[in-house]
Amino acid sequence: MVNYKDLGLVNTREMFKNAMAGKYAIAAFNFNNMEQMQAIIQAAVECKSPVILQVSSGARKYANQTLLRYMAQGAVEYAKELGLNIPITLHLDHGDSFELCKSCIDMGFSSVMIDGSHLPYDENVALTKKVVEYAHQFDVTVEGELGVLAGVEDEVSAEHHTYTRPEEVEDFVKKTGVDSLAISIGTSHGANKFKPEQCTRNADGVLVPPPLRFDILKEIEKRIPGFPIVLHGSSSVPQDKVAIINKYGGALKDAIGIPEDQLREAAKSAVCKINIDSDGRLAMTAAVREIFATKPAEFDPRKYLGPARDSLRELYKHKLTDVLGSANTVK
Repeated sequence: MVNYKDLGLVNTREMFKNAMAGKYAIAAFNFNNMEQMQAIIQAAVECKSPVILQVSSGARKYANQTLLRYMAQGAVEYAKELGLNIPITLHLDHGDSFELCKSCIDMGFSSVMIDGSHLPYDENVALTKKVVEYAHQFDVTVEGELGVLAGVEDEVSAEHHTYTRPEEVEDFVKKTGVDSLAISIGTSHGANKFKPEQCTRNADGVLVPPPLRFDILKEIEKRIPGFPIVLHGSSSVPQDKVAIINKYGGALKDAIGIPEDQLREAAKSAVCKINIDSDGRLAMTAAVREIFATKPAEFDPRKYLGPARDSLRELYKHKLTDVLGSANTVK
């Protein structure tokens, strides 16, 4: 058993409390390797922002659970080396079983998500409650989910979305004891979040996605006031990165994301954690593709992964400052 506090990590309880009071959201950035971790910590320290290092089950298999734990511990020390002891959470994204959540808790994660949203309601409640009861023994925070997001991200896949039913949230939170709740109000996983027929086109012919269902969010806030809400699938799919990828051999057709102004509005509400993964993948891929195309003789991984890391850092600084509003909240 590894206690996350011995690694210098924190759970999300105080983070979320401060975020709701300050009307900003904490970024949950997914990482799989050293360059991604470096970019996240560099951006968070430069912006003086707390941050959540998020690991999917796929990332855990890819990178190895032991290495990830030491990388998270290293992230804490790296932030101090860069000059600021920022709050850092190590969080399991889309845990799909009690056994996976338990394993992560035992390996030093400070927060876990149990995603039973694909199950019948009563089974979701029972599974989430079981994870909560185990996690809270070690002061690990737990995120549950109601509603289903469409799209594909790692091993999470759904053809259609199901909006969260506001009438279920109070009962779910009461019965499970979760610390935060992921809801579905129109966000979606992946870089192609919406089909063209779901969108409109502006005067320039650019696809415009359907707006988020803030009416559902407001009704949920009424039913569980002051309770931490999470948005998954919140990448905005920057079109400049898509254009670079396609220019240098990519094939991202009709890739479209969530408008940043809508995410900024959400961050001022009870939404205090916003997950961003695809945007980071796009930023890194764009940088790597450009180097491979413009410098075909290059074969040193540092010469393409380094610029990819730098591009990711700049993207995340923008997210922390201009979208989530969490910059300059760590003194």
